[in-house]
Amino acid sequence: MLWTALSIVLAVLAAMGNAAASVLQRRAAAVERPGPSGRRLSWLPGLLRRPVWLWGAGTLVLSAVCQAGALATGPLAVVQPVMTTELLFTLVLGGLVFRQRPGGRAWAAFAAMVVGLAAFLWLVWPSGGAASVPSGRWMVMAPLAVALVAVLVVVAFRLPSAPRATVLGSATAVLFGVTAALMKDAISYLADDGLVALLTAWQTYGVAVAGGAGFLLLQMTLHAGTLVASQPALTLGDAFLSVVLGAALFDERLSLGWRVLPELAALALIGAGSVQLARSPAVAGTSEKEIW
Repeated sequence: MLWTALSIVLAVLAAMGNAAASVLQRRAAAVERPGPSGRRLSWLPGLLRRPVWLWGAGTLVLSAVCQAGALATGPLAVVQPVMTTELLFTLVLGGLVFRQRPGGRAWAAFAAMVVGLAAFLWLVWPSGGAASVPSGRWMVMAPLAVALVAVLVVVAFRLPSAPRATVLGSATAVLFGVTAALMKDAISYLADDGLVALLTAWQTYGVAVAGGAGFLLLQMTLHAGTLVASQPALTLGDAFLSVVLGAALFDERLSLGWRVLPELAALALIGAGSVQLARSPAVAGTSEKEIW
């Protein structure tokens, strides 16, 4: 119980760090102009010259350290969903930084999504699970994740700003969920066999590859549209995928049976919140104000 409590505290700290990083990096990305046609990423170098973006990147590193500690002491299917508190932190911090209050519709949509997710996690509450993953399971899961990300990215660039940010946020969530699973798997080598085993495990370098790709995709997500458009897909998608990965990779047990119907109702509430959010002026409107 003590380790679980520590894991939850570290996960909340990681969520606060992720929220601060998203707001800071969105602030930098919002004022970078799109590049010429055919050069979609030409705006990226400009971010490196903005101190606020660098602060955001540094905050993301600290958040990753807290997340690693949380994963080392708790189940994947608990840690990642707890980090959906990032939604509230992002909404509050974004409102302060951009001086742009979300309307009542946006707040109601966020509330519906968070309540639905909380109910779903309480009903499906994962338990048990192994510390490491058999390599054969990664041979199945990794190609599926890569294919899903590729499809989402292709679809995203055929959409206008707000839905593009949402779809890219979903793709980023897949990479972040996989990165967290790889991180937890890699940490098991450190706990069992020491630092040398950690440095020679392929999962450690998988974290670097998946995490780096996720970081790049995050910048594309933040540049595509407002935080209100991208953040729900990013954080909620990460949480849902982590529940699935916890069960599929780490054998974390989920409560189903009679709970399936209320779990479906909770998912419906989350879906309704997502639709309402997509229709809110905060998503349909323009990007955050430039405040330089």
